Amino acid sequence: MCKKIHRGGNAEQYHADKKYKEAVAVAVEACAEDVKGQTCYICTQALHWKTKEGLVRMCACRGTAGFAHVTCLAEQAKILVAEAEENNLGYKVSFERWGRWSGCSLCEQNYHGVVAGALGWACWKTYAGRPDRNWVRGTAMNVLGSGLSSARHDEDALTVREALLSMMRRFGASEEDVLVVQGNLACSYNRLGRREEALRIERDVYSGWLKLNGEENGMTLAAANNYADSLLRLQRFADALWLWRKTIPVARRVLGEGNETTLTMRCNYAQALLNQSSTLADLREAVTTLEDARRIARRVLGGAHPRTVEIERSLQTAVDASTLKTQMVAREAVMAAAIADMRVYKAEIAANEAQIAANEAAIRALEMSPPGDA
Repeated sequence: MCKKIHRGGNAEQYHADKKYKEAVAVAVEACAEDVKGQTCYICTQALHWKTKEGLVRMCACRGTAGFAHVTCLAEQAKILVAEAEENNLGYKVSFERWGRWSGCSLCEQNYHGVVAGALGWACWKTYAGRPDRNWVRGTAMNVLGSGLSSARHDEDALTVREALLSMMRRFGASEEDVLVVQGNLACSYNRLGRREEALRIERDVYSGWLKLNGEENGMTLAAANNYADSLLRLQRFADALWLWRKTIPVARRVLGEGNETTLTMRCNYAQALLNQSSTLADLREAVTTLEDARRIARRVLGGAHPRTVEIERSLQTAVDASTLKTQMVAREAVMAAAIADMRVYKAEIAANEAQIAANEAAIRALEMSPPGDA
């Protein structure tokens, strides 16, 4: 064991290598049914020539597109990032190339689930040997945290994100980088049920991005969605709805209808409409919103994508709630009409009784009056 650790460089590197292999095995197993008869679009083989690993996908590609080995995806990302670093290609190019550690180059959507988790470990094992002060190490930790979160390893994601935030504060990272990590940390808190802590951070992160970039910015809009989602989780429906009504039109204009942040905002907004005090109009708006979001999500992300699945599930809930509310309103209308008819009937009875009483009184009066002349 000590020799293996020594060959790996150190305990941290050995741990990263081990977790990577485990994550790849899990990802390959999860994709096994989907990849039958396919080959890697990078190396064109079904099994990787060296690792003998199988294929994965879990992006938004459909048909025969997008199948690959995690090892091939990682090697591609590693080469692209190295070129940007060695040739000083600038922040924009470097940022785009770092995106290959988490996103598919074909459909241009992020990987999700256990494939994102495997790529997170691939990224971390590649750069774990960098010094703490090196920005590449921090970026790799961020990719790892996001991958772990996508794979639903929430405790591990929290540990990574807390360590990253501590490191960034220790070495004086930029405000933008700190806001990114704080936002991710709040997502981990929410996943683990630490709602109030998440809300406080999300509020500060949204305020921070708003001051730095204004409201017409992707980071600001993502932070607004996360903040509103935290409000929703605490059942502060009115506050959440207000914020989404303010920011969703901006997201649709700035990011586009097919952007995943826009779709997420609209789905969350519709979910917020499904609360105890919802009117029939609220429920119908939720159904309309989700029907439109589902159409777009199917086109952009595909039917199997987690975001599309979530929208489908929310739509079914909204339809059921709307149907139930419609039936309740109809029953209430029938009952109200019946009560109104009953009141009319009672009024008619009372009027008849009054007329009868008047007639009886008149008869008694006639009977009591003195007889007239014969």
